[in-house]
Amino acid sequence: MGTPEFAVAPLKALTDGGYTIAGVVTVPDKPAGRGRQVQMPAVKTFALSNGLPLAQPERLRDEKFLQQLRLWNADIFVVVAFRMLPEEVFTMPPHGTFNLHASLLPQYRGAAPINRALMNGEKETGVTTFFIDKKMDTGQIIFSEATAIAAGENAGQLHDRLMHMGAGLVVKTVEAIAGGYARPTPQPPVPAAQLKDAPKITKETRTIDWQQPPEIIHNRVRGLSPRPAAISALRHSSGAPETLMKIIATEAETALHALAPGALCVEGKNTLKVACRNGFIRITELQPAGKQAMTAAQFLAGFRHPEEYKFTSDF
Repeated sequence: MGTPEFAVAPLKALTDGGYTIAGVVTVPDKPAGRGRQVQMPAVKTFALSNGLPLAQPERLRDEKFLQQLRLWNADIFVVVAFRMLPEEVFTMPPHGTFNLHASLLPQYRGAAPINRALMNGEKETGVTTFFIDKKMDTGQIIFSEATAIAAGENAGQLHDRLMHMGAGLVVKTVEAIAGGYARPTPQPPVPAAQLKDAPKITKETRTIDWQQPPEIIHNRVRGLSPRPAAISALRHSSGAPETLMKIIATEAETALHALAPGALCVEGKNTLKVACRNGFIRITELQPAGKQAMTAAQFLAGFRHPEEYKFTSDF
């Protein structure tokens, strides 16, 4: 059971490992992109290309869907980047239902663990498999594997690394359950004040606050890069319509200055810096609305009078 590319790698690893996939469950096709064309989930594309039985229920409690699950007669349900399952689903298989989560539980329970770990400046993360229970990401841990986060790593890069780590951990977990030697343990107790969650990404999450220090802003950018990307509006002092910008790659610079937050500081033809609290953010890649992503040098080549502009989070 899964939806995005992150779930395809474990599914492929299981099929490559010789396991029989009784069926694949994913979400219904949905319109996406600027043209709002209907697109298939990545898991569906893989299932169809490999001749795997497929279900795309609108409702997980629908009786026809539940009957289909029963007819598949699967030993284990494997869940990767899917939806909250009702109890009548996750209790169905005789060997249980387990989930792959892209964090070291109990930290970063929720929909966006990769983004949130980077946005918080974490130095380490990992992947965890656990048996599903009634609450979100709280079940007993089967296996976990940690990895260091590189200083310049962004969400896309970390996603791909954890995807491949997770694929291996899913196979290891299935082998342990099938072999009867899985020893699930409760998640370690952590005081509520020390728990970090991973709620879904919203527009507010993506919006840069230029009154924050450079390291905080830089971590937000890399935690959202390359998609959906941190955003800010470029506003002219005349009050002309602002341009929404995706900020894709940055560097943090600590410095003393007297500029207002969001003010532009252009150095030569290649350097675009934005003032923030106690320093600057050097933008190395950005994407104006309706255009392709570009380097700072490419952007500055057609940019005039930068002193008349500022970035703002008020839009």
